[in-house]
Amino acid sequence: QVQLVESGGGLVQAGGSLRLSCAASGRTFSTYAMGWFRLAPGKEREFVATINWSGGSTYYADSVKGRFTISRDNAKNTVYLQMNSLKPEDTAIYYCAAVRNVGSDLFVSRDGYRYWGQGTQVTVSS
Repeated sequence: QVQLVESGGGLVQAGGSLRLSCAASGRTFSTYAMGWFRLAPGKEREFVATINWSGGSTYYADSVKGRFTISRDNAKNTVYLQMNSLKPEDTAIYYCAAVRNVGSDLFVSRDGYRYWGQGTQVTVSS
């Protein structure tokens, strides 16, 4: 089992940047594929980005491709989401998620993840 804690959210102006972090408990973080999702008011939770266990494979939603970067540091049990060129429509609660997998699989469906953090609020003002 793994517990996830997000941090790094906040209020930023359009065009600005934020880096979200997700710290995982336990000694087996490197055996988990990780993902970021977001929940905006009035919308369903949507996929943002995912990274495989080694960090060698990543995949992004079209809406964030070229602006967001997912990465991980297995020595620190942490996955990151660097968000640049933020837009008001990026405003949401951002969640990280984990699923045990040491293959090259990438998980874009929220149903594929077993563990979730509590979320961190990102607000982008215009």
